[in-house]
Amino acid sequence: MRTIVLLTISNIFMTIAWYGHLKYRSEALWKVILVSWGIAFFEYCFQVPANRIGSYEFNAAQLKTIQEVITLTVFSVFSVLYLGEKFKWNYAAGFACITFGAFFIFHKW
Repeated sequence: MRTIVLLTISNIFMTIAWYGHLKYRSEALWKVILVSWGIAFFEYCFQVPANRIGSYEFNAAQLKTIQEVITLTVFSVFSVLYLGEKFKWNYAAGFACITFGAFFIFHKW
C-alpha cells in the first residue's frame, strides 16, 4: 500500500510539472521549464522510494503497470478539474483496455 500511495503522490507532482504550465502559455518557456524541473524534483523524491519499496513486493513489469494506471487516473482528474477539459467516452474505453492489460500483468498464470 505504501508503494501505491508514494506513486500517487509522485504522479501528482509529475502531472503538475508536465502539464500545469499549459494554463500559463504567455510565460516565457525558460521560466516554465525551470519551475517544472523544480516540481519534478519532488516527484523523484517520491518515485524512487516507491519503486525501491515496491520492488520487494512487485516485479518491474508490475511496478510499471501500477504507475501507468495511477498516471492515467491522476491525469484524468487533473485534465478535467485543472485544465477544464471534458472526459470523453473513448477515454473510458481506453482505460478499460488498460485495465485488461493490468489483469494480464498481475494474474498468476
